[in-house]
Amino acid sequence: METESQVRARRLSLELGIEPVSRSVAAHLSSLTVLTGAQSICEIGTGVGASGLALLRHSPEATLTTLDIEAEYQRQAKAVFAEAGIPAARTRLITGDAAQVLPRMNLGSYDLVLIDANPEALLEYLERALTIVRLGGTIVIPNALWRGRVPDPAARDGLTADFRALLSAVVDSPAILPVLSPAGDGLLTLTRIG
Repeated sequence: METESQVRARRLSLELGIEPVSRSVAAHLSSLTVLTGAQSICEIGTGVGASGLALLRHSPEATLTTLDIEAEYQRQAKAVFAEAGIPAARTRLITGDAAQVLPRMNLGSYDLVLIDANPEALLEYLERALTIVRLGGTIVIPNALWRGRVPDPAARDGLTADFRALLSAVVDSPAILPVLSPAGDGLLTLTRIG
């Protein structure tokens, strides 16, 4: 069951043309934060805070660093977090291109990284996320089945190919333990093991 703040964030996202994480993915994010004991979380793709609320929901000591290229989305997210009663000290909103911001972040300093941004840059974001997540930490990527097109051999568009490349890369990597769940439109959970 979502909180009133999560429902408002989902509505606001849709009004602004942003596709928020699904309710099932939001529940998984809340659960993963608790199960992994994540205290330091990084989110690539703030939107207006729907996924951030899920990440922080059951982890009152966790902090969230969230990146988005859209300043207006971050302004809205800041208001959403405040309305939900999340102290400003628990969130750090960074406006900018993740490809430029991530290389300046501290290595191995995050317990959990959510990548829900530009699908065309997923592999680059994943490479960067692997440097900022600690050993044993978790990286989560929603929409990994890309509208159900990834398993369809007839689907050959660029974004579908990007998601297939992502899945191939994580399966072949000795540094990552991947798990693909059918939640939402495919939730890829990666644990850094090397």
